[in-house]
Parts: sequence; C-alpha cells; structure tokens
Amino acid sequence: MAFKALLTLVSVVAAIQGASAALTRRVSCASGHTTTNAACCALFPIRDDIMENLFHNTCAEEAHESLRLTFHDAVAFSPSAAARGVFAGGGADGSIMLFADKETNFHANLGTDEIVALQKKVRARHNIGAADFIQFAGALALSVCPGAPQIEFLLGRKDATRPAPDGLVPEPFDSVDKILARLLDVGFQDFEVVWLLSAHTIAAADRVDDTIPRTPFDSTPEIFDTQFFIETQLKGTSFPGLANVQGESLSPLRGEMRLQSDFLIARDNRTACEWQSFTNDQEKFVETFPDVMGRLALLGVDNSTLARMVDCSDVIPVPPPLPASSIPHFPAGKTINDVEPACADTPFPTFPTDPGPATSVRPVPNL
Repeated sequence: MAFKALLTLVSVVAAIQGASAALTRRVSCASGHTTTNAACCALFPIRDDIMENLFHNTCAEEAHESLRLTFHDAVAFSPSAAARGVFAGGGADGSIMLFADKETNFHANLGTDEIVALQKKVRARHNIGAADFIQFAGALALSVCPGAPQIEFLLGRKDATRPAPDGLVPEPFDSVDKILARLLDVGFQDFEVVWLLSAHTIAAADRVDDTIPRTPFDSTPEIFDTQFFIETQLKGTSFPGLANVQGESLSPLRGEMRLQSDFLIARDNRTACEWQSFTNDQEKFVETFPDVMGRLALLGVDNSTLARMVDCSDVIPVPPPLPASSIPHFPAGKTINDVEPACADTPFPTFPTDPGPATSVRPVPNL
C-alpha cells in the first residue's frame, strides 16, 4: 500500500511537471526536432546514428551491451576510498572507453571490449564526450526494448583523465555480502540493488562461459518484462554449456544462464522479498528502474559539474509498450512446484504455465 501511495504522489507530481513543461518554450533544431534546450539539438543526429547503425532499432545484443556498459563505467568509483585520499575511479566518466586497452581487460569487464569498439566508431563521427556518450547510448538502449521505462539523460559530464583501478565492478562469483557492500559504497541500499538488477531482464552473458556467447538470463531477453525475476526463482536443473563454470549456477531452462550472484541475491533474506515483489508487478518494475539508473548515471559527478548539466531527457524516445500477450508466466514445462521460495513474508505468486513442449531459449541475436 505504501508503494502504491508513493506512486500516486509521483503521478501527481509528474502531472504538475507535465503541465509546466507544456508551458515551457521549446527550441527548434536544424534537424527539424524541437527540444527544451538548444544544447540538446546536437544529440538528435547522434541519437539517430546510434539507433539505426548500432542498435538497428532492435532490442538485441548491441542494445543490451550498451546498457551493461553504463554500469561498468559508472560503478568503477569508490567514495569511501576517496574520503581516505585514495583515487578509486571517477564514476560515470567514460574511462572504460578512453582507457579501453586497460579497463576492458579487467576480469569483471571481459566482453565489454566489443561494445566499446562499436561505440567508439559511432562516437568518432560526432562531437560528444565519452562519458556522455556511454550514458546516452544506455538510455537509448532501453528505448528500443518493449516494456522498458523512459529514463532521463543529463548532458555535460567531464571525461576521465586516468583509468579506474581494477576491483570495483562486482563479479558474478562474489558473495552477496561483498556485492551489497560494494554497491552501498556508491549509494545503493540492499533493495535498490534488486532494482538495478532489473537490467538483467534484457541481458545475456558473453564471457562467463566462453563456449556459449550471448546466452540470455531469462526466456524473453527482447522485452523488458518480469520473467527474469520469476525464472531466477525456479529450481535449477542443468548448465547451458560447460558445467561448474565460476560465477554460474544451475539453470531451470535449456539455453538460459543463471549467474551465481543472481541466484544468491534472489534467495538472501535481505533481498528475497524485494526480488519476489517484482515477479508480478510490472508497474513497480518500470517505476523503480529509472530512479536507480538516473543515480547511477551521475556517480562521480561533482556538484559544480551537476549544476551546469543540461536536461536533454526529451531526446530519449518513449519505448514501445509490452505486447498485449506478454503476461507473467511459468515457462512451458514449469509450475509452482518448481519454485524455490525464499521470501518468508509472503507466498510466491501463482502464474499460468505456457502450453507446449518445455521452453528452450535461443542466444540473443548479434546484429
């Protein structure tokens, strides 16, 4: 009830802001678009280039990896280390692109070299900093995925002048304690870590098991739905590729990968109930993700820079809605009896089971 009340308040505030925005003078750009600030005009050609030539207007590998890159760039930052006078990354500063030869070879960043190389080619055609480009591409990535929320984009980050140190990006084989502590250092509470992991609904693994690249984390990686949270709670039965790979747990579906970290966070008593709450609440799903993504995109940004940044959120397209046929469900061959419940407060919801032979998941297309 408290969350629903909060959403009602947010809706009222949004309506007031929307009415105010309607009265805001808009700027006409040379491209024919309009926006609230002339500084945002330069983003429209970059947006079109990314959407058409990097993502191919499809929620596939390049979009997924661009969303992943926003996290890997921004989370390489430690305020607690900085308070001790130790340099520990600059946050969302583009260092993973500017110092790609070093940072993409960190173990936690393996597999990011491909999307960094693709993004660098697009960025070279435009006048935009690496820090802004990475976060801009991540925001655009969501806009091609049905069901995803529209997230904000602020323009004006400072680019890195040196690489981030190794060891700041969580690994799938890290303990829950270590992951929660690392993310608390950058400002995310335990339940907000679950919100961040919503990104795994449109994600796949390339380098956990090198023999099976582009292996999805749920059966619907092309849409931003709650299946990831349902399927992570199912009993694992097999590995999609090699057995006993570091950072991987048994998966319930053929062709699907389950990260060890996801498996454990879904079952930890600090996060299990928040995890379960997403299984049948698409509204909460799309309301919470913009909050944590907005904060992630500003990690390491100092107050003087933040004061000069320009809100260009109206350049980000509204994502398409979920297909009408998309409802929370158990994959074919699975039922409530396959669930490993972990929330002591409430029973796991019941969902219909898809008809037909047991679900098998295909790799994410690489366009």
